[in-house]
Amino acid sequence: MATTDRYSRQATTLALAHALSAAERGLAVIPLSRTKLPALRSPHRDAPEPAGPPCHGECGRFGHGVYDASTDPARIRALFAAAPWATGYGIACGLPPHHLIGVDLDTKSDTDSTATLRELALRHLFTIPPTIVVLTPSGGRHLWLTGPPDVVVPNSAGRLAPGIDIRGAGGYLVGPGSRTAHGVYATAPGTAHLTPAPCPRSLLRLLLPPPRSPRTGPGSPAGGAHGRGLVQFVLAAHEGQRNTRLFWAACRAYEDGIGPELTEDLVEAAVRIGLTAREARGTITSAARMTTHRPEP
Repeated sequence: MATTDRYSRQATTLALAHALSAAERGLAVIPLSRTKLPALRSPHRDAPEPAGPPCHGECGRFGHGVYDASTDPARIRALFAAAPWATGYGIACGLPPHHLIGVDLDTKSDTDSTATLRELALRHLFTIPPTIVVLTPSGGRHLWLTGPPDVVVPNSAGRLAPGIDIRGAGGYLVGPGSRTAHGVYATAPGTAHLTPAPCPRSLLRLLLPPPRSPRTGPGSPAGGAHGRGLVQFVLAAHEGQRNTRLFWAACRAYEDGIGPELTEDLVEAAVRIGLTAREARGTITSAARMTTHRPEP
């Protein structure tokens, strides 16, 4: 038992050291358990949350998953102190300054995801620049890319292609040096000294959700199911992503022809997550202008 406890403490100490090192590079981190899940459980798990947007840490307690992520060494130490069983760390995607995008090339499917990515690159005329690559215990690879600050890339599983998952806003990547139940994540040889490379524009376009046709019906909110989805996307924003999520949702709404009727719902959602109505209307106006006068690619 003593040996097991000592091993666990060593794993936690190493995970904390790696997490602090990542934070020095501007990457916001959280502690993970051996299952790769956030190590701290939600403080709201035993009681219903109050009406309104879900709590993303406004209560002041830990346990909100990726919304706990930080680059502050004192906060990171406090997170790990609250989770002494943590053996790894997660790196939040989509946050400044890197706006990290993770391309997860899986090996569990029957498809060769690496070959699939090469085919996509040939078809859409892009190349993956030299960047950080993390090797997973199962033999997969995580490619680290950066996105522009005004674009919100959502998480997706297999939407880009079978065997390729995307970690974007609201998601996280398991950091190199993390120890899980299946092994250790490690930086691929020759990539540890690199910085995350910018995501090629052609690939970035593929990572954004396709426009959906608006669906309306008697008694439905503006824009129907699609409009509700865009409003919920804004409501799920946390500090640092509120304006970019609102801008992305407004762009999608105007592209799909439901911008004017969804404006008030988007403004209301933005106010509920902390923006002012004036800020929200300015962002929506910018989105309308961009989508109405979109230059040819």
